[in-house]
Amino acid sequence: MTLELAQNQESGGALRPAPPVSLDTALLHDHSPEDPLDLGAPTDSRGRRARVFAHRGASGLFPEHTRAAYRRAIQEGADGLEIDLHLTADGEPVCFHDATVDRTSNGTGSVAELSLAHMRSLDVTSWKTPKLPGDYGTQHQQLMTLADVLELMIDAGRDLDLAVELKHPSPYGDRLETKVLRTLLRFGWDPETSAIPAGEFGQHAVTVSFMSFYPGSLLYLADMVAPDKLCALLSSVTEAQVQKRLEKMPLATAVRPVVAAVMRGTLRDSETLVWNGRAGIAGPGLAYVKDHRAEVKAWVARGSRLRVWTVDAPQDAALLIDLGVQEITTNYPARLLQTVASAG
Repeated sequence: MTLELAQNQESGGALRPAPPVSLDTALLHDHSPEDPLDLGAPTDSRGRRARVFAHRGASGLFPEHTRAAYRRAIQEGADGLEIDLHLTADGEPVCFHDATVDRTSNGTGSVAELSLAHMRSLDVTSWKTPKLPGDYGTQHQQLMTLADVLELMIDAGRDLDLAVELKHPSPYGDRLETKVLRTLLRFGWDPETSAIPAGEFGQHAVTVSFMSFYPGSLLYLADMVAPDKLCALLSSVTEAQVQKRLEKMPLATAVRPVVAAVMRGTLRDSETLVWNGRAGIAGPGLAYVKDHRAEVKAWVARGSRLRVWTVDAPQDAALLIDLGVQEITTNYPARLLQTVASAG
């Protein structure tokens, strides 16, 4: 894909960010959504031994991928947000983990078959947090698009990283990647640096990296995105994972060997992207790291970045830091920020 193609936008010119959302002085604490946040939590990344990404926002405390979860993570001092993107029926990149809305909303159906307006009408919070703090937005402000997240991060008043996971298989194929790039370009994203200017005078930046378990997504982006901003996600292929993939398939027993072989082949292809430098970031799960310590040490030694998910226990974070892992993704950013600040 060429820059020219991706810049063929539906609307010309840069999108003007929305006015800043004011941060209430009564911030929140890690243990309970109702308690005040410890203002002594580390927000300066200097001196930390690893960077901390908030997995779907501060999703240990608030409903995943909601405005509340993202705002909480930024307030706690996370270095970046990790988001999952699907395309809606009307082509909007929306922050949602599952391919369907059933688990985390009061609705039902596939994200790809629902309009953005329909998704905004859903209750995406009550399944986890029946009542949100007032300064985190109303119930119907919680469903977030990529554009919503960018506006929130641009207004944060500091440098932030955004780790974008492109969810596949997608019925829209590489239209997902193209739409994401077009959205980023509207906000002033520079493909060379993968950064979006932020702050009143552009003194801050939102730096974007792209992640996927699907190697084809990263290869599609490689013409426009530097290797050090591409992250190959890695997960060991277990019997439980194969079974989950087979849950809604007809003739599951008959196709099981084929599905398992495809999953293992996809993992090998993703590992190859890291070994050959096409993806400068390796994104293994915590279990993968524990099962493949030699590979992890080799990747670190040869200069690859490691971004490990999903790490909530301080002892696991300490183990990763000892292995040389540079980035950690967690559901509890405040907790892990304390760990990486005091590690060693």
